[in-house]
Amino acid sequence: MAAHLRVPTRLALVVRAEVVAVGTEILLGQISNSNAQWIGERLAAIGVDVLHHQAVGDNVERIVDGLSLAASRADVVIVTGGLGPTQDDVTREALAKLAGVELERRPELERAIRDTFARAGREMPKSNLVQADVPVGARSIPAERGTAPGIVLELDGTRVYTLPGVPAEMREMMERTVLPELESLAGPATIVSRTIRCVGIAESRVAEILDDLFHGSTNPTVAYLAGGGEVRVRLTAKAASVEEAGALLAPLARVVAERIGEFVTSTSDEELDEVVGRLLRAAGKTIACAESLTGGALSARLAHAPSASDYLLGSAVCYSIEAKRQILGVSQETIEGPGVVSRESAAEMAAGARRLFGADVTLSTTGAAGPEPHDGAEPGTVWVAIQAEGVAHQRRIRAPGDRDMVVRWSEQAALDLARRHLEGLPLPDADRVVH
Repeated sequence: MAAHLRVPTRLALVVRAEVVAVGTEILLGQISNSNAQWIGERLAAIGVDVLHHQAVGDNVERIVDGLSLAASRADVVIVTGGLGPTQDDVTREALAKLAGVELERRPELERAIRDTFARAGREMPKSNLVQADVPVGARSIPAERGTAPGIVLELDGTRVYTLPGVPAEMREMMERTVLPELESLAGPATIVSRTIRCVGIAESRVAEILDDLFHGSTNPTVAYLAGGGEVRVRLTAKAASVEEAGALLAPLARVVAERIGEFVTSTSDEELDEVVGRLLRAAGKTIACAESLTGGALSARLAHAPSASDYLLGSAVCYSIEAKRQILGVSQETIEGPGVVSRESAAEMAAGARRLFGADVTLSTTGAAGPEPHDGAEPGTVWVAIQAEGVAHQRRIRAPGDRDMVVRWSEQAALDLARRHLEGLPLPDADRVVH
């Protein structure tokens, strides 16, 4: 085993990390790998580049294979899970096999485990003593929470930190030991991301607009993520401090926002409902909703922000045709003619909400969430509408995916009408079907 970490002189730019989660329950989808997300965020904050994530089941050979791969391409490997006292906790054995050494029982770790049980007034099962076993030549990280100490192994120039899978125990060891050690190796550095959110424009179109920036900028970098009825443009910079990274990001963020223009809803990673709430509060205006397809989800998003009562008056959730007619005043002519999934229905619903609540701005949603057609409309067909002083506008979209996705796209489309109205931007073409 080597006694050094493979990190060249320019430390702020070269510490590469991989996160390996051990646990068959992760592979079966029984739990989500929230540990990897948390670790990635903390490593980015100190300038360590996470290049890969792995998930490995509770099997010695497969853990050895996974760690061997990770050690071949990373300077630091952080392993979580498999340090418990039961038969399926085999990470210790895998570490020893990977290093080609035996496990040895450390008396100081055994005493610490016994003391933990004694302080809790509990009898210690003998099986817990396996947690005092450490590969020969490795060092341990004392357990402040729980009974499983961490293990640190230098392996042919790669440092392997092995931590408990219990989130609270893992985080305590990361914050007390692992992050300070890696920060000293990485030098003064941080990785900062800034997210620009866009609605009403396809990811492929965003990529075309920003193609030269994507290929021509290495620090900051540009990346895209589409989902939930929006496109996120993530800009990421690495620098010696948060302030320096921010200075690198600011001019690129301005260029991106200028190019994408009216489709940008936020340059600071705000949710669209937060943007609308902020604009309503600034304008001193109120809003109400008439919802069919979204079933209250639209108003729930508007309501989640603190002080939402400053601007949200209420919502009429009218799922049935009769409720639309009696409560919102959707006309029998519309119901028997174009139907409840139509421009006319959306317009009359928004008008009905304005009469009911007296709000400055009202939004409505109606559509076919699927999987079957509804009132003659194909699944994913959605109409949203806005009504305000001098404004009555409707828009049709074709939302992809299952019912949950259709509802989310509907919320986004309706909220974007409010955003555009409040920002004085042109409202989108009513008849354009957007995929």
